[in-house]
Amino acid sequence: MKRRDPNFDVELTLEADGGAIVEPPRRGKATGRRSRRSLLLLGAGLILIGLNLRIGVASVGPVLGAILDDVQLSATTASLLTTIPVFAFGAFAFLTPSLTQRFGMHRVLGTIMIILAAGIALRLQPSLAALLGGTILVGAAIAIGNVLLPTAIKSDFAHRAGLMMGLYSTALFLGAALASGLTVPMLPLFGGSWRWAMGIWVVPAVLAAILFLPQMRRARGSVPGDSTLSGSGRGGSPAASPGANESSSAAEPPFRTILRDPIAWSVTGFMGLQSLSYYAALTWVPTIFQEAGMPADQAGWMLSFSAFPAIITCLFTPTIAKRVKPRWLPVFAAGALIGAAFLGLLLAPQTGAYVWMTLLGLGQGAAISLSLSYIVWRSPDAHHTGHVSTMAQGFGYLVAGFGPLGLGWLHTVTGSWTVPLIVLIVLLVVQTIIGGLASRDRHVGGRDQGRTVIVMEEPATTHG
Repeated sequence: MKRRDPNFDVELTLEADGGAIVEPPRRGKATGRRSRRSLLLLGAGLILIGLNLRIGVASVGPVLGAILDDVQLSATTASLLTTIPVFAFGAFAFLTPSLTQRFGMHRVLGTIMIILAAGIALRLQPSLAALLGGTILVGAAIAIGNVLLPTAIKSDFAHRAGLMMGLYSTALFLGAALASGLTVPMLPLFGGSWRWAMGIWVVPAVLAAILFLPQMRRARGSVPGDSTLSGSGRGGSPAASPGANESSSAAEPPFRTILRDPIAWSVTGFMGLQSLSYYAALTWVPTIFQEAGMPADQAGWMLSFSAFPAIITCLFTPTIAKRVKPRWLPVFAAGALIGAAFLGLLLAPQTGAYVWMTLLGLGQGAAISLSLSYIVWRSPDAHHTGHVSTMAQGFGYLVAGFGPLGLGWLHTVTGSWTVPLIVLIVLLVVQTIIGGLASRDRHVGGRDQGRTVIVMEEPATTHG
């Protein structure tokens, strides 16, 4: 049940078994305006962090050939520069709950931007150890950010989750497009140095850290949801009293309970398979074009081009998916678009290159925005969002890391891209089925049963 009240601007939950409603303080116009400015600053900081969560990885591929020639790496060792981050996305994701419990969600988010900047800067050093070490730092920082961004959005922007998830997933693709499309053109600006062409991307990471400083400096718990991932808050709201906080924390289920939840596994499966498809394409599509006779620079551009249609579907898919029925329709549309692109790459890669890359971008943008949105939508509160995000991105990216390796092995064994592309199409069918299960309007843990939600929003006049 929802209703509006001119004195409140928060979401309250009335438990069917007689739980109490804690009345929030009344707010005046000045407070409302300050709150709106704070939320705008927080939202801008979160989106800028999202922009940085692919740059450190996407900037490597365009100059991989130059790295091979300069550092004298084998192809196998060079592949670590693209596979290490993906595996790190999965492995380091599981450290996120303990870090958040100790330091607070917003402080961790600001800190990982500093770590990301340090990792990008470390790769400027002329040694293989620095190159690989910086790549590990980049992967670790991105892994934690991947988990925390959906949690922060659920906690701080629950009333605008669809819009914020659309902006967040758009920022991911925009960051990837900028890094993959501009790294090579910037080479002449740095005397042909691939290290500095990659190193310049430290700038947006530093800017994100600076913009997020106000959130890091606040006392823990003063930002809504600052402890939600560890379970010390509920629904992103600070506890009214120590006793209430302890009660809420005790009532929250531990992470291991999510591992038995079929809805959480459907979200995880969809995240893993769409990530596998994305990183497989990111790694091998330029090679597919080159083996079909396309020049290397044009093949790299085709991959960058696919990010632009992806931005469109990233931005609008979450809003459409919340309104369209049946719910599985957007999942099916995303799979069909990607499948058509892979089929085109199989039958006529060079002839219809722009068509295939447009379809691929549209499908991938829709798929990744849906997978991230399901983390938020299938969670009844920010605490559960943290658990589902950890599970989906932890296990999901570990699975995704085998995509590029598996396709490369299949190509080596068969001597063509026919079998690898057929395998990707088959996996898309599985992805669509699992995504359909994740699209159902249900919550993990059955938390959507027996609850009445009362939404009380501040009137528009208080925002000025």
